[in-house]
Amino acid sequence: MKAIPCALEGVFLLEPVCHSDSRGFFMESYHAAALAAVAGDFAFVQDNHSLSEKAGVLRGLHFQLPPKAQTKLVRVTAGAVYDVVVDLRRSSPTFGRWAGFLLTASNKRQLLVPKGFAHGFCTLVPRTEFLYKVDEYYSPEHDRGIAWDDPDLGIDWPVANPLMSDKDRSLPRLRETGFTF
Repeated sequence: MKAIPCALEGVFLLEPVCHSDSRGFFMESYHAAALAAVAGDFAFVQDNHSLSEKAGVLRGLHFQLPPKAQTKLVRVTAGAVYDVVVDLRRSSPTFGRWAGFLLTASNKRQLLVPKGFAHGFCTLVPRTEFLYKVDEYYSPEHDRGIAWDDPDLGIDWPVANPLMSDKDRSLPRLRETGFTF
């Protein structure tokens, strides 16, 4: 596995070693020791899988508050997304900054999103499947989010009018939240 550090400390783009031939391909999609060697040791406890039927579906920007904050290891198994992380660590020199990544079934890249980051993605093609490993169980009482179109963040999404849940459409701006990491 090749780990590419991001401008936001703790975020890594991961490229697996993929063996391809006329039959298809084989790769290790997760290897605890290899990940620990580059980014730290994580005890993932839950896998999540979403399907977005249409292009332009935007999910996020989501996170969980401590003590139920989550590290996520995400990837696309069908289709393509524009994946975004936002640094929510108030003591970080990159607080409030974001980074975007192209994750596709064909590039097989994964993204490690540490605790203290909001995360979201926008589908680029129909029938996109997205998988997440998380190191903390989902906790509704700790579940939070920030607005996808927060002008203070200025995220350059690939859509102007995404398909979203009512919950995601009503998320507050970063400056309106009182959480701390």
